[in-house]
Amino acid sequence: MILNLNILCLEASKKGTGSTKNGRDSVGRRLGAKLSDGQFCTAGSIIYRQRGTKIHAGENVGIGKDDTLFAMIDGVVKYERVGRDRKQASVYSLEQ
Repeated sequence: MILNLNILCLEASKKGTGSTKNGRDSVGRRLGAKLSDGQFCTAGSIIYRQRGTKIHAGENVGIGKDDTLFAMIDGVVKYERVGRDRKQASVYSLEQ
C-alpha cells in the first residue's frame, strides 16, 4: 500500500512590499523669523510668520489675518520683552 500525500504549498498571491497606505507627508510651512533683531526693513516687509501670537505686534508693526507680523514703516526691527512671558516685535525709524 502506497500513501499518496498531497502537500499543499501556500504562497502569497501578492508581493509583500510593505504598507503602501503610508508614505505621505505635508510640506513645511516656512514659519519663524524672517528678519533678525537690528536688521533694516522696508514698509510691508514680513518680520515673523507664525500660527497664533507667539510674538505680539509692537510699535509700527501690523498683524495679518494669519498672525503674520509686518513692518508699517521703514526702519530697524527690535524684538522686546513685555512682562515675564510676552515678546513683541517693533520697528523704529532711523531718525529716532
